[in-house]
Amino acid sequence: MTNKFRTLDDVDVKGKRVLLRVDLNVPMENGRVTDSTRLERVAPTITELADKGGKVILLAHFGRPKGRDAKDSLKPVAEALSKVVKKPVGFADDCIGEPAAKAVAGLEDGDILCLENTRFHKEEEKNDPAFVAELAKLGDIWVNDAFSAAHRAHASTEGLGHKLPAYAGRTMQAELDALEKALGSPTKPVIAIIGGAKVSTKIDLLENLVTKVDALVIGGGMANTFLHAQGVAIGKSLAEKDLAPTALRIMEKADAANCAIILPVDATVAYHFAANAPSHAYGLDAIPADGMILDVGPQSVARVHAAIDDAATLVWNGPLGAFEMQPFDRGTVAAAKHAAERTKAKKLVSIAGGGDTVAALNQAHVAGDFTYVSTAGGAFLEWMEGKPLPGVEVLRIK
Repeated sequence: MTNKFRTLDDVDVKGKRVLLRVDLNVPMENGRVTDSTRLERVAPTITELADKGGKVILLAHFGRPKGRDAKDSLKPVAEALSKVVKKPVGFADDCIGEPAAKAVAGLEDGDILCLENTRFHKEEEKNDPAFVAELAKLGDIWVNDAFSAAHRAHASTEGLGHKLPAYAGRTMQAELDALEKALGSPTKPVIAIIGGAKVSTKIDLLENLVTKVDALVIGGGMANTFLHAQGVAIGKSLAEKDLAPTALRIMEKADAANCAIILPVDATVAYHFAANAPSHAYGLDAIPADGMILDVGPQSVARVHAAIDDAATLVWNGPLGAFEMQPFDRGTVAAAKHAAERTKAKKLVSIAGGGDTVAALNQAHVAGDFTYVSTAGGAFLEWMEGKPLPGVEVLRIK
């Protein structure tokens, strides 16, 4: 895959000022980083560039500030990052102008500098050419290692790729390799598990996937919409009943593309949307009128396991039930553990992504057993929808 993109294997960075776009959008509490997963993901690229004698200049956004706002400063993140990379990380209190220029001018080969939040300037999100030019003055090359922001055509995520020689960092490279294995040129048969609450947020995704995969498992609240469209009485379950025609259209498209749609055949039903609410498994012909489907039932779990067993490649986005509440996490956890076992046995390539999906895999204690888990929510989804991502396209070898 990455032979389609320029990577760090294609450039000598010694003595060069490397503008490195990273994702430093980490959770913070009282000025402290509470989860350093994203810092750990970008650390290999930062370390490699520094070890090879590059002057590493980090570009990132944090939060959604409207102008300069101290609570969205990257300074505490830079301090946390220095502990992860085990090297000093300098900080400049702006990403353009004199503070940035002065800090960059003082760098020795192998030094690391973090510039202040790019979104303190409204021109960042507008991909303003004058702002891109100001950023470009600070570097000799641009490396994009922020796949999670690659679906946005902003100055630091896409604009710089037109002004400076552009390369994919190691995290970006790993993501692109994984995505190629998932849907670009996967080992067949390919199965996708798509869950979550709403069909409306995943219409493009479902329409793209039915043309790419051999089987599509639909779970979560989305499945209720499909069941309703087929005339199943779903009681008080969450569903988008107005999208019944859309669901039927997707099923027709799947049929034409020879993609099997796997829907629940039974359901775990409760009368209250609450953790540990009394629940019972019912067949689809017997869902109580005042009950709510909150998870797939045991027969459905067995069907999902069988589908995973038949597959060589699995793409997963979204839980099968209300996984954040016990016992309605059972279906998701069971399927995740089964996929992890197949992956460990070298019988399955498993790619998962999206916030809820990562949380569910962590809950099942199997995230580390999947082939690749993407932390890039929106970008992962848009890529699965078949949409070109501006921050990736700019890295392509023309």
